[in-house]
Amino acid sequence: MNRDQLQKFVQYLITVHHTEVLPTAQKLADEILSQNSEINQVHGAPDPTAGASIDDENCWHLDEEQVQEQVKLFLSQGGYHGSGKQLNLLFAKVREMLKMRDSNGARMLTLITEQFMADPRLSLWRQQGTAMTDKYRQLWDELGALWMCIVLNPHCKLEQKASWLKQLKKWNSVDVCPWEDGNHGSELPNLTNALPQGAHANQDSSNRPHRTVFTRAIEACDLHWQDSHLQHIISSDLYTNYCYHDDTENSLFDSRGWPLWHEHVPTACARVDALRSHGYPREALRLAIAIVNTLRRQQQKQLEMFRTQKKELPHKSITSITNLEGWVGHPLDPVGTLFSSLMEACHIDDESFSGFSDFTENTGQCKSMEYQHLPAHKFLEEGESYLTLAVEVALIGLGQQRIMPDGLYTQEKVCRNEEQLISKLQEIELDDTLVKIFRKQAVFLLEAGPYSGLGEIIHRESVPMHTFAKYLFTSLLPHDAELAYKIALRAMRLLVLESTAPTGDLTRPHHIASVVPNRYPRWFTLSHIESQQCELASTMLTAAKGDVRRLETVLESIQKNIHSSSHIFKLAQDAFKIATLMDSLPDITLLKVSLELGLQVMRMTLSTLNWRRREMVRWLVTCATEVGVYALDSIMQSWFTLFTPTEATSIVATTVMSNSTIVRLHLDCHQQEKLASSARTLALQCAMKDPQNCALSALTLCEKDHIAFETAYQIVLDAATTGMSYTQLFTIARYMEHRGYPMRAYKLATLAMTHLNLSYNQDTHPAINDVLWACALSHSLGKNELAAIIPLVVKSVKCATVLSDILRRCTLTTPGMVGLHGRRNSGKLMSLDKAPLRQLLDATIGAYINTTHSRLTHISPRHYSEFIEFLSKARETFLMAHDGHIQFTQFIDNLKQIYKGKKKLMMLVRERFG
Repeated sequence: MNRDQLQKFVQYLITVHHTEVLPTAQKLADEILSQNSEINQVHGAPDPTAGASIDDENCWHLDEEQVQEQVKLFLSQGGYHGSGKQLNLLFAKVREMLKMRDSNGARMLTLITEQFMADPRLSLWRQQGTAMTDKYRQLWDELGALWMCIVLNPHCKLEQKASWLKQLKKWNSVDVCPWEDGNHGSELPNLTNALPQGAHANQDSSNRPHRTVFTRAIEACDLHWQDSHLQHIISSDLYTNYCYHDDTENSLFDSRGWPLWHEHVPTACARVDALRSHGYPREALRLAIAIVNTLRRQQQKQLEMFRTQKKELPHKSITSITNLEGWVGHPLDPVGTLFSSLMEACHIDDESFSGFSDFTENTGQCKSMEYQHLPAHKFLEEGESYLTLAVEVALIGLGQQRIMPDGLYTQEKVCRNEEQLISKLQEIELDDTLVKIFRKQAVFLLEAGPYSGLGEIIHRESVPMHTFAKYLFTSLLPHDAELAYKIALRAMRLLVLESTAPTGDLTRPHHIASVVPNRYPRWFTLSHIESQQCELASTMLTAAKGDVRRLETVLESIQKNIHSSSHIFKLAQDAFKIATLMDSLPDITLLKVSLELGLQVMRMTLSTLNWRRREMVRWLVTCATEVGVYALDSIMQSWFTLFTPTEATSIVATTVMSNSTIVRLHLDCHQQEKLASSARTLALQCAMKDPQNCALSALTLCEKDHIAFETAYQIVLDAATTGMSYTQLFTIARYMEHRGYPMRAYKLATLAMTHLNLSYNQDTHPAINDVLWACALSHSLGKNELAAIIPLVVKSVKCATVLSDILRRCTLTTPGMVGLHGRRNSGKLMSLDKAPLRQLLDATIGAYINTTHSRLTHISPRHYSEFIEFLSKARETFLMAHDGHIQFTQFIDNLKQIYKGKKKLMMLVRERFG
């Protein structure tokens, strides 16, 4: 700032905070104006906005209250309004402070942690047994990781570490302190390796108390940096020993004389993270390279070991998992740490590193010089770079065989971390050098036995490799298709869903024995895993279009490994889409794959309920139509293994016989007849098996073939007496009439009447129309038919209004009046005094009497006028009988006598009927 700006700045500062700073401002002004004051002996002035200087302990003020208030506020917003983002910014701020070696970093994290521990939701969730939200869980993870960084500060004083340890143990002992592997109460015991130097190192893993988010930081307090080998690794790029030939498991150098670092991998990587976090990027990078070289050497050793074992025990088909604790999805994110350290080194020029080379003072001078001459790191192979190392370590981590951890949260974390790593890898463009690494790792993963998730035999509970294999497959496909398919096909398995999977010799105490067949209760992310498996298969199908051999192999793999019908259906649909893309002729092999998968889905879901079943059946017919006429014929001939009788008649055969199918397939008469004949056979078999639901479809399908039609009709008649309802029979009867078989329709209508029962108050029953139709049909056929149906009506229908309606219709026209040639018969109207109408009239009058009594037992005043109308209707029917008026008068007198208590109503009855 220039002089004016500075003056303005000071004046405003004093004005805004005059109550707090006025005395200080006065004192400073006096000192500046005094010639020989202390302030004038010093050049320059302190800059509080610049952060702490490296040597200073606490050189600027941390506004503790403000930090606490902010954290409290963000936590109270429960993850809404971007509060999670704000908290992540605070964590980033802590990391930034650590990088500047500002001792306020640890203090600020302490303040944040205290607010987190005081969050009232912790005890609430604990009481209710509910889970934290994922976003909130991730914040706790970051908190744990940051403490790990702080206690691993290579330059912290012992008393500082002791006070942090005390603080961490205090939080750790609070009963609401969150667990590392998820939430209280909903998890099984965690089975992780403790850090080797940890307090619980030798305890049996299954009954160790739960680890909290602070456990690892507490255990890391036991770690130190005094190891001279470690010191040499991080301090120098020249640390080699070319004469070193001790090639044992834990040797300090490899055969090239390069340094190795054998420490539990997550712990070693936590050191790398700590070095980076505390502003030692060069040292972090050196350690990272030593770790990666160690991992690569281990990989090679494991492969050699496995090959020897294989020679010695060729038939031993069990595998053990060497990693109960996978590196991807691990709380300390070891692979992510190595990857990002190496990737960072690709982007940073050496200049910016030289400023941080004071880890060991004596070599500080020569370091920046050395880097100008050695742009590539000393401990890299020919043609290697930080980038190739980063990619390789990611592939090693992703391909590691590891057990599926316990608990929903940790399992989701495994998926999430894997996807994050893969998306970072996808940003890197593959050149020849990287393709070489992909090839090398792919071959290793296929051959490396129990260390690889893609080994020949894996433990049934190891984390599936579908997502990773899909990435490898698409990356390798353009360069080495054979290897790409080997990887993808090997990764398709999902052993946890197979009842005969090798159990392996891993000693896990809890409920492996009580496996629910085909569903594994401990695997909370199973549905996500299955959809990833489906994605992998779909990717292979797409790539294999046009290659018969590969398509057959992929199909076999799908049929063997995928256990969910909805996923197989999705793949069938995918294959169909890929096979029938508009721009070219359909790929017939792929179409057959699609049909084959469709048929498998039909068989899988035939006896289990599936809400998508109708859609699946329709789709299958479409697919078979595309494949051709023989496919349609074949599904109809084997219908009983694929469809229910209803589906086979109402969807399959009906669609196959439709005009659109005939047109679509350009069928000649001979082909049409062959399909029709299969459809008729199917229809009759279904009608026999399930007459209720298939009889009508069977009749329709057999219309054009006299013998088949007769057979279908006979099946209906046989079933009518036992298993069919009146609705089904009426529907078929109406269809028969429509088709021009009135006598058959009449026969079925009389059978339907025997199943029907309409009580006095069912005057709006849906079957009324059928009854009226049946009577009209009988009436049109003649006197005998009407005479035969009326006793059935009288027996089945007790509803007065319906009976009077039938009666009225029968008295208006002559039975069978419209003869065969449409000429009017000289028939007479039927007499109400003789059978069968006399019987109907008596029944109707009887029904009116019964209904009247029934209605009067529960009548309320607001229904009086409606009741009077009802009696008027009844009178019309009574009057149809020759002594009807006498009967009606008696009936009314009777009512007045019985119901004389209902004075108002009887008054209304008198007014209307005397």
